[in-house]
Amino acid sequence: MNVVLYGASGNAGSRILQELQSRGHNVTAVVRNPAKLPAGTPSRQDDLSDVSRIASILAGADAVVSAYAPPQNDTDQILGATERLVQAVQKAGTPRLIVVGGAGSLEVAPGVTLLASGHLPQAWVPIATSHAHVLQMLAASSINWTYFSPAAFFEPGTRTGKFRLGTNQLIGDENGQSRISFEDYAVALADELEKPAHQRAQFTIGY
Repeated sequence: MNVVLYGASGNAGSRILQELQSRGHNVTAVVRNPAKLPAGTPSRQDDLSDVSRIASILAGADAVVSAYAPPQNDTDQILGATERLVQAVQKAGTPRLIVVGGAGSLEVAPGVTLLASGHLPQAWVPIATSHAHVLQMLAASSINWTYFSPAAFFEPGTRTGKFRLGTNQLIGDENGQSRISFEDYAVALADELEKPAHQRAQFTIGY
């Protein structure tokens, strides 16, 4: 499979890159600074600022994965970036877009999202709010999208291959902890690319 991966040098993106490459997929890593990528990684330089350039990068791809992370002091930059990416997917005719999402839009009680619950630390509210708008934008689009929400704590760890999947409800363990490693998230994302089960939908993961 030919996959274009935006944000390939970040926390989630670097693990997704490694997982997809280990499975034999042809991955084009798209980043602002290619020097941050492992030597020999096929790459393109881009910042999601121009629809035509994005579309040219997507030409011939079977799917695009966005692990783009906006600046912490201006999280709404992800809205414009996603809007242009959606337009480029339409222009290039790319069959599928998977977005590395956030946990804020997941329900912690019927009809109550983590973002609306008041339990989200204040420092996370801006990015959670921006990501909730990204999900709305995707849902309103005509493309084949998937929004993959991690658990509440999304952090470095190990690749175990053991996790649980859900749709729009936060997954927690027997102690009430909601966690997933970047490595296992990457496993599940690669699985979804290879065997689509959540098209035009949100899904989530946790231990």
